[in-house]
Amino acid sequence: MSQSQKAVFLSYASQDAEAARRICEALRKAGIEVWFDQSELRGGDAWDQKIRGHIKNCALFIPIISGNTDSRTEGYFRLEWKLAVDRSHLMADDASFLLPVVIDATPDATARVPDRFRQLQWSRLPSGETSPAFVERVSSLLTPEASSASPQSRQSAGIGPRRSGPKPVASPKLPPTLLIIAAVAVIAAGYLAVDKFVLSKHGTDSGRALSVAQSSISTPAAIPEKSIAVLPFTDMSEKKDQEYFSDGLSEELIDLLAKGTDMRVAARTSTFSFKGKQATIPEIAKTLGVANVLEGSVRKAGPTLRVTAQLIRAAEGIMCGPIPTTAN
Repeated sequence: MSQSQKAVFLSYASQDAEAARRICEALRKAGIEVWFDQSELRGGDAWDQKIRGHIKNCALFIPIISGNTDSRTEGYFRLEWKLAVDRSHLMADDASFLLPVVIDATPDATARVPDRFRQLQWSRLPSGETSPAFVERVSSLLTPEASSASPQSRQSAGIGPRRSGPKPVASPKLPPTLLIIAAVAVIAAGYLAVDKFVLSKHGTDSGRALSVAQSSISTPAAIPEKSIAVLPFTDMSEKKDQEYFSDGLSEELIDLLAKGTDMRVAARTSTFSFKGKQATIPEIAKTLGVANVLEGSVRKAGPTLRVTAQLIRAAEGIMCGPIPTTAN
């Protein structure tokens, strides 16, 4: 590793060497420097110090998670994970360093990993088959633009690059995508505004009886009515190759609602912590302290991209939608 400050460190269990090799080859093909050399997995003090030095100086640390890592209570990879997590605690909260990857169906909710990993978005690369979107994501995190950008931009880089250089991700679909995002955000904001007016009028007509009934329910009263959480959109495509776009769409919606409305919007880090977990809408809303939840899905079939979103009032379980949007 000639320039470890700009390199990626792959950490894996020995049983996952082949999957790790696929990821390594995909990244190297894109000109990304990767520390991955099976011939050096031999142990010894000198080798141990070299590993520690790479983890201390690398730009990105990619732990490869699988059923194999879950089944092993011990392993050198666990020491690597601990060293990387320890280093991450010295960094700013918005710094991009840990980039967990899972190569099989291991669920993030029950995986035997450091708690720090659960606070991050996981990339799923079945058997190490690396998508162009993941390679672009890693590349964006290694560029000078990503490291010198504002905190908000650096956080966005963990979901999808926003660079002005050539070959932006999915540039042919950018205008329809923006329309999809704007439409869903406007519908969500508009519904909340109208719904608030209707509830207010209904409360006036119902008089004191309804006020007394509402006052007996302490939890909803403590939560701002104009508050919302945007959950990570689900990739419903047959090939399951739209996760990168789905996550980016969710982040754009969070950003638009936070900037374009007077609603209280749950942070991306909080909402993405529920990705892949079994939790009900009321449970999510209570945990995040919001009255409304926006969830949706992305489905791609050939050249057609279909995005469906639904806005749910958590307390009553009332759904506004679905709101389907299609782009070619």
